[in-house]
Amino acid sequence: MNLLEILKFAEEYLKKYSFSKPRLEAEKLVSYVLNLDRIALYIHHERELNDEEKNMIKHYLKKMTKDNKIFDEVKEEKKDFRTENMEIFKKSIDYLEKNGVPNPKTDTEYIFSDILGISRNMLNMSMAREISEEKKNKIKEMLIARGKNRKPLQYILGEWEFYGYPFKTDERALIPRPDTEILVEQCKILMYEKEDCNILDIGTGSGAISIVLAKELPNSKVLGLDISEKALELANENKILNSVENVDFILSNLFEKVQDKKFDLIVSNPPYISFNEYQELMPEVKKYEPQNALTDMGNGLYFYEEITASADKYLNDNGYLAFEIGYNQANDLKKILEKNNFTLTSLIKDYGGNDRVIIAKKQKVDDEDVHIFE
Repeated sequence: MNLLEILKFAEEYLKKYSFSKPRLEAEKLVSYVLNLDRIALYIHHERELNDEEKNMIKHYLKKMTKDNKIFDEVKEEKKDFRTENMEIFKKSIDYLEKNGVPNPKTDTEYIFSDILGISRNMLNMSMAREISEEKKNKIKEMLIARGKNRKPLQYILGEWEFYGYPFKTDERALIPRPDTEILVEQCKILMYEKEDCNILDIGTGSGAISIVLAKELPNSKVLGLDISEKALELANENKILNSVENVDFILSNLFEKVQDKKFDLIVSNPPYISFNEYQELMPEVKKYEPQNALTDMGNGLYFYEEITASADKYLNDNGYLAFEIGYNQANDLKKILEKNNFTLTSLIKDYGGNDRVIIAKKQKVDDEDVHIFE
């Protein structure tokens, strides 16, 4: 139940027991439990309450009705833990900063919010409440994993949002990144007005691209391929998590298991980091994320070459090929696409102004062109 539903429940409950101002009493009770001003209750009306908060509200409702007393007469004095908690919070930021974590404050907010069971925008308002020793220990464990061990925050939390959808995240596959949302958005635009489109996602990893396209394009059929059985296990878990039916995942080395199938769109975010660039990556990436999903151990172009060389056979007429690319690979990709008879249609930049997504269209050879070679 969210905050607004809890407020309505409390009001109706007190009204049933003939309290003269049930709404006011409900607001006082809930604001006390959540450490919020009464007016702030309606600002955060969609907030989900955790079990501890709901149980405390039930406790006071029963006490009020049993003793027939208003909330001010039954409430207990609470110690304000804000100073203590803010000191722990500050020390946590300092710890991550000393260990070279790039965004220590943001990561600390995510860790505290996860353990306390609240959203980040509610964190400051919840600092007046006591944090149990058990939760403090869990926060400490997460901070050590993030700071000392440099484990990615997304793997520590075990879940991350991509394109507004939740995804399980662990070392079986790459962490879904904001740049890839640009690729998904462009694919969605390409296929939006096409009925019953078939989409192939090569190197699906966690299934993020496939699942989001399947959710956003409910009339589509999406097939995700990967060479890693562990990655496909994770992709299928994310399929269940997002309750999506029009997507399937199969084990396949590129096009190996999709013979005789045709698609309107082939999309891929392949391992495009060159081996030299891979050596310079941040420790959390090199140590935890699967190497074969990051680099081809060469110049970063291998999978673009392989996919583009075969894509024509698996695309319908006027079908599209869409890639996420490295910041310095646009010119190389243009040459690869032209060599394989694809027409470049779009080159899209990321939020940092770097080339990030390239889209090409299958060239249709008409009858006149065929006669030239007769």
